[in-house]
Amino acid sequence: MKRNIISIDEQKCNGCGLCIPNCPEGAIQIIDNKARLVSDLMCDGLGACLGHCPQGAITVIEREAESYDERKVMVNIVKQGPGTIKAHLLHLKEHGQTEYLEEAVKFLQENGIGVPELENDASPKHFSGCPGAKSLSFQKVKHTETEGPVASELNHWPIQMHLISPLSPHYKDSDMVLAADCVAFSFGDFHRKLLKGKTLGIGCPKLDENQEVYLEKLTALIDIAKINTLTVVIMQVPCCMGLLNLARKAIDAASRKIPLKCVVVSLQGEILNEEWV
Repeated sequence: MKRNIISIDEQKCNGCGLCIPNCPEGAIQIIDNKARLVSDLMCDGLGACLGHCPQGAITVIEREAESYDERKVMVNIVKQGPGTIKAHLLHLKEHGQTEYLEEAVKFLQENGIGVPELENDASPKHFSGCPGAKSLSFQKVKHTETEGPVASELNHWPIQMHLISPLSPHYKDSDMVLAADCVAFSFGDFHRKLLKGKTLGIGCPKLDENQEVYLEKLTALIDIAKINTLTVVIMQVPCCMGLLNLARKAIDAASRKIPLKCVVVSLQGEILNEEWV
């Protein structure tokens, strides 16, 4: 049958993953560093993922496709918990998809799962924008102030990826940190734990333009400056994965192969994961 369904432009997609949390139906996955539509059956063609791709790689087109299967979608939805169930039902309701909504409710009832109240809902609407832009407040633990200023471990300038030069002597034979812009503001011990004894480059994989320059510079840092290792430090939000993808592409493009480490920092400033990848 011919119906509306999403289309992903592979050339534009940079694998940032922003579309994933905005497709609770589970129709999109990141495969080989690209967003892929993995099942026609799971895509309702309503475009919940539209507007969340910073590269404009996702559109809705009309083509021959298998019929959307609400029951198969609900199997994936219920695994994600009550919040996602409610968000999905509201999504169907707001788009006037009465038949799909009735089918989803029937599935929940048949499986003994509570149907969330959708009428007169006074609670804030489900946040459907970029996870990295969602407003949050944290209660921080009060730390004892140290005496005197805390020393900076930064040993060179500039550090923004558009400004650095791979030919600068401080990068030669160094261990380099490539950090997302927000990391140092979130992780209070960034200098002592991650930067000490290393060189630095910073950038934002979502907001920075002309990122092909970053790829060229990282490749040159590996081949010309001969950096020993590269540690990519990112926040836990999906768009930050773009920085790790850039590093991987640079290593693939370089004639030298170097060890690559990824450090993921939480929004509250804790290291969630640290491993060689």
